[in-house]
Amino acid sequence: MTPFVRRRHTETQGETDVLTGMGRGAGRIRERAARFRWTWPRRIALGAVLVIVVPVLTAGIALRLNYSGDPGDNTRTRGRDAIWLGHAWVDGRRTDADLAAFAARIEGTGIKDLYVHAGPLEHDGTLPADRYPRARWLIDAVHRTLPGIRVQAWLGDVLATEGPDGLRLERAGSRTAVVASARQILDAGFDGVHFDLEPLHSDDRNYLSLLDDLRALTGARRAQLSVAAHQIDPLPAAHRVIGVVSGGSEKWWSQKFFGQVARRVDQIAVMSYDTWMPLEGLFGGYVAQQTALALEVTPRDTDLLMGVPFFHESDLGHHESAETVAAAVRGIRLGLGRTDRDRERFGLALYVDFAAREGDWTAYRRGWN
Repeated sequence: MTPFVRRRHTETQGETDVLTGMGRGAGRIRERAARFRWTWPRRIALGAVLVIVVPVLTAGIALRLNYSGDPGDNTRTRGRDAIWLGHAWVDGRRTDADLAAFAARIEGTGIKDLYVHAGPLEHDGTLPADRYPRARWLIDAVHRTLPGIRVQAWLGDVLATEGPDGLRLERAGSRTAVVASARQILDAGFDGVHFDLEPLHSDDRNYLSLLDDLRALTGARRAQLSVAAHQIDPLPAAHRVIGVVSGGSEKWWSQKFFGQVARRVDQIAVMSYDTWMPLEGLFGGYVAQQTALALEVTPRDTDLLMGVPFFHESDLGHHESAETVAAAVRGIRLGLGRTDRDRERFGLALYVDFAAREGDWTAYRRGWN
């Protein structure tokens, strides 16, 4: 008998035993049913684990491989780096001595732009002038002490995209107020304005409209317009999947939306940290991937800056032992070397000055400069 016929014969014999009252076939059927009831939940659980674990392992291996290799030549500073600076620089806590020490710190690096926190914005988009009382001192002192360095006002606010409170970009009045706040900042003497609005969901047409209005202002004033950007989908439509699973919260932008934003600004700085990666090799591979994805859609006349974590904390989204400066810089160089080695308008954005340690500065200098 073939295996199929033998199996059917056994099952038929069992049915005959039940009908004739012999009981042996019935016992076998009950045993099979019991085994099935016991094993099917385990099989489903195993299947679910495989569905989740196998893709995760595959992605992990791919990221680790992405971190391998030699970045090669021409993957170091282009002199277009930036650093986020805390509010203490404009509220009176910093002094001339602090600026002198900072000037010595960045001497010989590629830092060109300072994103100085001058906000936050109010939820209606306005900016109280008393938020940055010492801005004029800082701007004049930087221009005098560090010629060629630009001072941009870092403005931000929480968006009402995942909760009831925050700035609402869908309101035309709010967008108009944000533009007025940018004009106010430029009137104060800043060389540009840097926006960090979060959480900003992918494909937000109101945000693109705001950037168009801001670009008209900064272009007329010959000032810089820069933005902090979310990370790009590591897998197609990942932001949508996360949004459904989390009930509306999105981590990534689509690559298409990232490109739409990049075409409307002078600089775009990817917040390529808080990645959830648990290991340094995975983080470095992820940053290499993010660098490549961003390079593919950023116009050559826009500065693309990749964020580097100059801070130290550990939680679900950020593992200090994994998200190191050395891994970030190496990953960025790998992504640059593989995708657009000769691109000039490219740099690093260091987050953030008041949390940085000596080792962070050392790793940045050794790896990039």
